[in-house]
Formats: sequence, structure tokens, C-alpha cells
Amino acid sequence: MFSKIKEVVVNFITSRIVIMSAVLIFAAVGLVYRLFYLQIVKGAEYQDSFQLKIMKEKSIAATRGNIYDRNGNLLAYNELSNSVVIEDVYESGSGKNAAINETINKVIDIVEKNGDTVDTDFNISLNTAGNFEFTIEGNTLLRFLADIYGRTSVNDLKYEERSKTAAEVVDDLCNKFGIGNLSDPNDKKSFVPGLGYNKDRLLKVLVVRYKMYSNSYQKYINTTIAGRVSEKTVADIMENSDILEGVSIEEDTARVYVDSVYFSHILGYTGKVSDTELADLQAQNPEYRSNDTVGKSGIEQSMESVLQGKKGSETVYVDNTGKVIETSSFIESTAGNDVYLTIDKDLQEACYNIIERSLAGILVSKIQNLKSFTLGEHQDSSDIVIPIYDVYYAVFDNHIVSLDHMKGSDAGDSEKAVYSQFLNKQASVYDRLNTELTVDCTPYDQLTKEYQVYMSYIASKLYSNKVINSDAVDKEDATYIAWTKDETISLTDYIRYCIAANWIDVTVLDLESQYVDSDKIFNTIVDFIFNDLKEDDEFNKKLYKYMLAEDSISGNQVCNILLEQQVVELPEDEQKLWYSGAESSYTFMMNRISNLDITPAQLALDPCTGSMVITDVNNGDVLALVSYPGYDNNKMANGVDAEYYAKLRSDNSSPLLNYATMQRTAPGSTYKMVAATAGLMEGAIDLSSTINCTGVFDKLDQPAHCWIYPRGSHGPLNVTGAIRNSCNAFFFEVGYRLGLIGDKYSSDTGLSKLAKYADLYGLSETTGIEVTEYDPIVSDQDSVRSAIGQGSNSFTTVGIARYVTAVANSGTCYNLTLIKKTSDSDGNLLEEYGATVRNKIEMDASYWNAIHQGMRQVVEDKDYYKDVKVNVAGKTGTAQESKSRANHALFVCYAPYEAPEISIATRIAYGYTSSYAAQITKEAIMYYFGLNEEDPTESQQTPIELQGGEANAD
Repeated sequence: MFSKIKEVVVNFITSRIVIMSAVLIFAAVGLVYRLFYLQIVKGAEYQDSFQLKIMKEKSIAATRGNIYDRNGNLLAYNELSNSVVIEDVYESGSGKNAAINETINKVIDIVEKNGDTVDTDFNISLNTAGNFEFTIEGNTLLRFLADIYGRTSVNDLKYEERSKTAAEVVDDLCNKFGIGNLSDPNDKKSFVPGLGYNKDRLLKVLVVRYKMYSNSYQKYINTTIAGRVSEKTVADIMENSDILEGVSIEEDTARVYVDSVYFSHILGYTGKVSDTELADLQAQNPEYRSNDTVGKSGIEQSMESVLQGKKGSETVYVDNTGKVIETSSFIESTAGNDVYLTIDKDLQEACYNIIERSLAGILVSKIQNLKSFTLGEHQDSSDIVIPIYDVYYAVFDNHIVSLDHMKGSDAGDSEKAVYSQFLNKQASVYDRLNTELTVDCTPYDQLTKEYQVYMSYIASKLYSNKVINSDAVDKEDATYIAWTKDETISLTDYIRYCIAANWIDVTVLDLESQYVDSDKIFNTIVDFIFNDLKEDDEFNKKLYKYMLAEDSISGNQVCNILLEQQVVELPEDEQKLWYSGAESSYTFMMNRISNLDITPAQLALDPCTGSMVITDVNNGDVLALVSYPGYDNNKMANGVDAEYYAKLRSDNSSPLLNYATMQRTAPGSTYKMVAATAGLMEGAIDLSSTINCTGVFDKLDQPAHCWIYPRGSHGPLNVTGAIRNSCNAFFFEVGYRLGLIGDKYSSDTGLSKLAKYADLYGLSETTGIEVTEYDPIVSDQDSVRSAIGQGSNSFTTVGIARYVTAVANSGTCYNLTLIKKTSDSDGNLLEEYGATVRNKIEMDASYWNAIHQGMRQVVEDKDYYKDVKVNVAGKTGTAQESKSRANHALFVCYAPYEAPEISIATRIAYGYTSSYAAQITKEAIMYYFGLNEEDPTESQQTPIELQGGEANAD
């Protein structure tokens, strides 16, 4: 009975299983059919129903505000562009780093193949010597290191972390991100797939990896690999999207600067925010994110909060490949506000061109067909001339031509010949250096000048590469003094002593063990030296100097290299002369300088820099703030062009320096109006006082001399005559009287009184303009010499400009500004800016008249101002910084004399004579008042010929 029931139950269950299986099979077939039907028959119409959707909250960047000049001329704007970006969509695991690095390398290959630039905006760069170096210093560097090593603050940095070299930081980050070793430490150019990285490629990959790491704390933030890329790059990236995981093209805006070289120091540039900048900006506005573009310098930085705008947002749904399939919750961004400057665009450009053309004129007048020049015992700095061989050498020394191109397969005949000579010279020098280091050990003072240069350079590299630990070196040690000051021992002796004294950091060296004998360490250091020098362009350039001196290469070859590398192009009529041999290399180079085919900045021979600041004396507006040379800030924005940046940093004319706000020199005799004011206001002199100039001031233990001595003297002068003649003796006496307490002289008392009036003229602090400006230095030594602008007085051009503005308007000292107003993107006024009154100098009108009359007479005595149809009042000044270089040349003025409108301060560093500065300023005055027959903005191809002036007159 039981078995019967069991059989029935089993049969029942079995039948049900069969039926259920059939149902399931039928359902499965139906599902497959439905899927097939939806996919094939109904198509993409139903596709979304079966896709995995990932939701992302996407930030929409705001369009940055524009920058205009005072007249509404556009200086900075945005244009639509495409960027190559990467998102970290890689699975975690042991192979993640290798996969990301491989993808980044593929992208870099595509970007650079199409002539686009990888974003290398980082605080470490590769210099022209092929070494990693920090591009920041001081506390900014420490904050960067704190970010690198994950420290909350600078104070948390370990000693070894804060003392890391740039190369060590690179090595640490490479280890962190699994980036391979260098294929050849000396190979700066080529990348060898599968073997390793050269320094250039390694840094590019590293920068992307570090930025990806910085962005990793925020979801769905893309990291830019290259900005403002071409349509060809866009197409290639999209075509290869299947092998470029996480890489995409993102629509963006690129910052564009109009006539960039003229305004780079004022406007600055934008770039991706650094970790340090992000922390500072988020403290003011928490909306900032790690991939934001922000102002990095200049007005772009100081007006960041105005220009930035407000981000928008949207919710984005993407599939598993990252493709956007749906968007929602769109909130539009709000454009940044526009900034209008006080600067006049046309005036700025005209003055820049005037300075460049004038510098070319000075160079043409000073270059002579000589191989070398030595200043004679009875000559002064005004007698310095420039040998043409210095010009030839500058072609190599300041990267006018490419040294790398000379050894390439497409090098011209002269390039090949010169490079062949270079290799011979290099081998000879290396052989001699090796002998000196290992055998001869000649004391430094007994070496030739050439080999002293080489040994000094090698020693400096041992310090910069941290082989010699400068922190461990005892600066009072007798051997250290014998090397650095007495120069009586060899570099070999010094290195061996450093080893014995434990001043060598053996961890920098490639040693099998740190516990080796001193000979092994020394031999390793010698190997290190030659490996380091092998591709060091800075060292190689020094070889070219001596090759020229030895006539191993000729001036003709240098000129031909300029032609072969297409740095210059000859006019048709000159081509016939040159190629027939009828034109000398001296004439060739003089023509290139005269035509500005090669600029003063490119040559970087004194003088090669200048600055000029023009103000409206009635309201303090800065109309022009010129620094020569400038640079192309378009190559710094939208991702730094690493090669261009490295060239800027190594350029001997220092184009990154704002010479109007960051160069300080003694003011020379332009300071005498301060001394006159102090003397009159403190009762040391009055308008009837006369002081007799004999040429010598002998009331000090060390007599001081008037500039006219020993040729003569000025005789008795009042304050107006003293300004007119720039009489040092008169103002020495004023400085002396200011220091009198009864009949006893106190320099400190005199200095205190001079400082009081320097402060009233605004010379004791920065001017207030919205770009980086160095603090002034008011003299704290020797009130007698300080009264003529010597002592330790040191001011920027913009600081002197504020001072002369106050002189011109009889006492109103302004806090200067470069900002005129701001408006929204529709042009509606938001805020009026303008200079504010800092203080007023309350002085009797007769005193002002006496000072003004003296300044007017200064200009009346200048023959080259006779044709200026506007009356000008001014003061010249020269300042000596080095006996082996020309004096700095300064001139300050205002015009018209009867009813002042503008003031101008001009400085030409190492410009020989203040007469040159005065003539350059004259050209600016002619332009401003419309007195020129030609427009300097259009006539840029000829130098301005300047008249020579009295060398020592200031």
C-alpha cells in the first residue's frame, strides 16, 4: 500500500517537473526571442532599458571674465577649445599603475605627434642643463613638499623631507606611481618604449599621475593631460578610444592674451590650481575644486575672485564605457566679471617698443670689432665696450640657436662643422679635467682662466646636486676658506677633504655600499662629475666661448648657423653680399641688431633690460607699466609649455622678472628732491642758502667727491642750482647738516630725517599696485652719501614713479592701482576703482617752486629736448652697482611743466649714462603728446639712435 502511494507521488512530481521544465524552456526561448526582437527588430529604441546607468554630478566651469585696458581694448579673453582628459576608471590591483602609465604614454605620443603640448604645470621642471629643479622657493616650496608627502602643515615635515632635492622628489613620486626608471639618465629627448623613460617624458607622465592623485579625493573629476589641442589630436584620441581607457575629449575654454609680450608682467596667466593654491582659495570660497583653472600671477591672480565666475552643475548618466546617455538637473554657470585696467594699451606698446629700439641703438654704438676687452686702470665703467666676439658667443650662450639641432641629421653644413669642432674640444677638455682631478691637482689660482671657469662650475654642481652637503660644511674651516676665498688649493684637494670631513652625502652616489674607503668615494664622485657634464648644455655653452677665442670656430660660421636654423632671414640685397663674401661677419651681426632681427633681450648683453612707469599726476592712474623684455603668457596658460618655460628660466635677460616692480637699484641723483625737501623743511637750508662746491666734501674722515671732480667744481649754488647741476657737494652738505646735533654730526640723526621725507614721498613701502612688487629699502647708513641717493637706498621703478608723481603735483602721494573698474559680462558697472590719497606733503609753495624750477632747468640744459614742443621738468640719475659693468641709468620727469598731466620714471639697468634714459623718456613724451612723425607701434624695425652724454654727470 505504502509503495503504491510512493509510486503515485513520484510520478506526480516527475510529471510536474517535466511540465515546469517545458514552461521554463518555453519562457527562456520567449525571452531570447524578445531580446532578439528588441535589439534587431525594434533597434535602439528600447536599448536604454537594458543599459547599466552610472550617475555622476558634474561641475560646469564658468567662463572667466575678460580684461580690458582703460579705453575698452581687449587684453585677455576666452575661446572655445578642446582638452584631452583622463578619469581614473581603472580597477585596483597590482597592474593598475602600469595600465594608467601606459595609457598616459600613448596619449602623450598622440598629442606631441600633432604638435600640441602636454600640460606640465608643476613646481618641478627640467632645466636646460637636463636636471630637475624646483620652480619655487622659500615657504612656498615647503608647502609644496608638505603636499607631496601628505603632511598637514609645513611644521609636520620631517627633516629629510624638507631637505629633498627636486630629483629626489621626482624619484619618490615615481616609486609611488610605479613609473619606470630612466632609460638613459643623460637622454633628455627620446623615449624608449619597454625600456624606460627619459627625463622629459618621465616628468610629463609624473605630472599627470600626481594631478590624478590630487583629484582622487573627489569623484568624477577629470585630469587634464593637454589643453587647447588641435582637431587632429581630437580625431586621433577618439579614433583610439578603445585602447585609451578613461581618456576623453572635453570641451573647454582657453585663455588668450592679445599682444601678450607687452602685457605679460601685468596680466600674468592662468593655470590649473595647485594644492597649496587650492587650500588658500577654498578658505575664501569652498566652491573651488582641484581641477579648476585659476590666476597664477599678475592681475589674473590678484583679481581672481572677480574674474572666476560661479560654477554650474548637472547630473550626468553614463554607461560602463563612460559615454553620456542622459543628463538632468542642469544649473547654468554664471560668467565671471570683467576687469578694466588703468593702462593705456597703445601707450604701453609704444613705450615697450621705444625701450627695445633704444637698447638696440645703445648696443650698436657700443659694439666694436674686437675679440676681447679689458677695462684699463684709468678707465671707468662708461668706457666699457662690447667686443663682437661677445655677440658671437651670445648666440650660443642665450639659446638664440639650438645646440641640439646642430647634432641632428638635418643640420646644415656650418652646424655640422661647428659641432665636429665642439666634439674635439669637449674630448680635449674632458681629458684635461680628468688629468687635473686625478693626477695634476693644480691649485685653483695657478689654473688658466678657462679651467678656473670649469672647476668653479663643477664645484657649484656638486653643491646643487647635494653631493656636497652644504648644511654639513663648516664655513670657518681652513680648507673651506682655502678653496672658496684664498683659492690656493685644487678642487681635488677640496673634494678629498670634504670626504674626510663627512661633508659628502654618499646616498646621492651610486655606491654598492655606504661603507667604502675614501678612494672609492672619490673615484665615484669623478665618474659622477663626467656623467653629469655629458649633456649639460650650461657647461657645453662655456666650451663655445673658448672655441671662439681660439678661432676653432669663426664669426662667419656663427652667422651661417643663424641662417641654417632660420633664426634670421637676409633681405635680398644683403644675400648677394653675404654669400659672395663681400660682407663681413661683423657687419652681418650689426645689421641683425640694427634691424631687430636679433633683439637686445636675445643677446642679453648690457644693456638688455629696461622699465618705464607713466602715471596721471592728477589722479594717480598708472597709464603704462613697462618691463622689457616680456614673454608670451599664452604659452604659460592652458597648460605650461615645459620647453618654453625652461628656456625662460635659463634666459640671461630674465624675462620672467618684472623690471618695473621687482628690480631694485640705488636711485642715484633722482633722490635729490627728497634731500632738498628734507633740507628745506628741517631748516638745514633755505631758499637763500648757498653752498660752495669745490668738488670735494672734506668734513668726513673719508672725503666724498662731486661728480664733476677733478675736472672742476660748481662753485656757490642755491637749492635750485644744485638740482639743475646735480651737485653732489651741495647735497653732501645737506645730508651733513641734517645730522648735526649742535655742532656734532650724527649720521643716524641725518638718516632719520631723510627717512621721514622718503616716507612722505611713499618710498618706504610698496605702492599698492595689484602685481608682485618688491619692498623698497630706505638707507640706514651714511646720511651724507644717502642724500645723493647712495647709502643703502634701493627702490623699484614703480616706487620712484609714485615719488615723482608727488613731486609733480606738489605733494599728493597716492596709493597706486592698476584697476579702473569692474563690470558684469553684460557691461553693467559693478565697482569704480582708482588710486587713493596716501598722504599729502604740506610744504610752502615757494619750496615747491624752487624744486620744480631746478628740474625744469635740468631739461632745458639738454640739447636733445630742444625740439620737444611741450615743456618738461626732470632729473637724471646714475647708480653704480659694479665697477666691471656699466652704471644704471635713470630719469624722472613730468610734463607739461606749467600744468602737469603725466609723470614718467625710466630705468635702464647697466645703461651707461642717465642721458640715455632721458632720451628714451623723451621718445615716450613725444608719443604721448602726439609730437612724433612716426608711430613707435608701427616702426619697430630700426634702432633709436641716442646721443652720447657726459659719462659721470647725473
